[in-house]
Amino acid sequence: MVTKYDIFEFAYTTRNPIKPIEVAKNFNKSKSEYDNIYRMLTQLVHDDLLKKTDDGFQVRKTDNADVLYQIIFHCLKSGINYNQLLNPQLVKFLSSALQKKEITSQNAKLNPLTLRKYTDILYKNGLLLLISEKPLRAKIFSNILLRNILVYFGKSVHIPEDTTNYFEEIEKELVRFRKLKRENETTYMQIIDDFEISFIHHSLSLEGNPITLNETKRILVDKIIPANLKIKDIDEVKNYQQSLVQMLKDSHEKKPLTLQTILNYHHRAMQHLDIAGRIRTVEVHISGNPSFGTTKAAHIEKELAELLQKYNEFIRKRKTLKEILYFAVYFHNQFQHIHPFEDGNSRTTRLITFHLLQSKDIPIFDIPYGLLDEYLGYTKGARTREDQKLLSNLQKVILYNLKKINERLK
Repeated sequence: MVTKYDIFEFAYTTRNPIKPIEVAKNFNKSKSEYDNIYRMLTQLVHDDLLKKTDDGFQVRKTDNADVLYQIIFHCLKSGINYNQLLNPQLVKFLSSALQKKEITSQNAKLNPLTLRKYTDILYKNGLLLLISEKPLRAKIFSNILLRNILVYFGKSVHIPEDTTNYFEEIEKELVRFRKLKRENETTYMQIIDDFEISFIHHSLSLEGNPITLNETKRILVDKIIPANLKIKDIDEVKNYQQSLVQMLKDSHEKKPLTLQTILNYHHRAMQHLDIAGRIRTVEVHISGNPSFGTTKAAHIEKELAELLQKYNEFIRKRKTLKEILYFAVYFHNQFQHIHPFEDGNSRTTRLITFHLLQSKDIPIFDIPYGLLDEYLGYTKGARTREDQKLLSNLQKVILYNLKKINERLK
């Protein structure tokens, strides 16, 4: 069923005036749908998103129209159903729920079935952490998409910062995970394969790769190259998969990280460029964030050696969950600030951090969509080093992964 938001997206990307019959043709609708399409076009005029001219219906050049298109664009890129999120009643719930540390059955003040429907939509799209089902405890992730939805509907966008610790919940899920994994090893390996596509898409989208989640799947699973994609963007996707597969194999076999291993991951991920697998000899900076300090080229080898020495000392000893996560955050940010390559540093940082955690039997295979903005803000988007805030983000990422994995293993 075509919605007014589908029609708006068609009008926005078309740019030229459109007529109801053209809309019907675009969505493969018969002439019998003409009246319904005309009604939705008129509604969009009433919403001040379109204007009616002698040549047809055309998008108004307004901030609200631009915000709405950004919402739809990001949803399409990430395989999210924007029609579900643009439900005014769901938005009303979001506006209230984002002000809370956690959502519970008591503080949500919604019919249980409605609450379940909303949390299912958000959880399915990586926008919510389901801490427990009975009793319900959930945390909605603050990100640009949800903030834009609030802006579009004229809701408050002041969202309080939250650094809640989830060590206890992670410990419980890890115990459950280890038991379930022993009983369902084959299913577990399939789960890892299923996470692969979304992680590649999410990780590369943080680096500006425009390929959508659906296109990533078509390239890597269906072996079909969609039209109108740049070769460089396609190569990034294919090559990152090679690097990820090697990392997963190494972590599964408990092979420790070495400088050569890291260079190998980078070489596989960046083999479409001549800098692949080579330590930089020039100075670099983070585009858009001059405050982010990077190591001088002359000091890279020394600082990498020091970091890997600390890593080797770390992996030789038995560690608590807190110690593992604290070191993982330090390791991630230290490597990213060393920035040993001319390009491809952040995607490599994520690979080796995931390797570290997986080698300590903590299953982490993706950063959910709803936590990507926060993750970016606490890493290369930060003006000052934010290890403590990244620790909070990492806990949510790990708990989200565990919940998803255990849900499928049970």
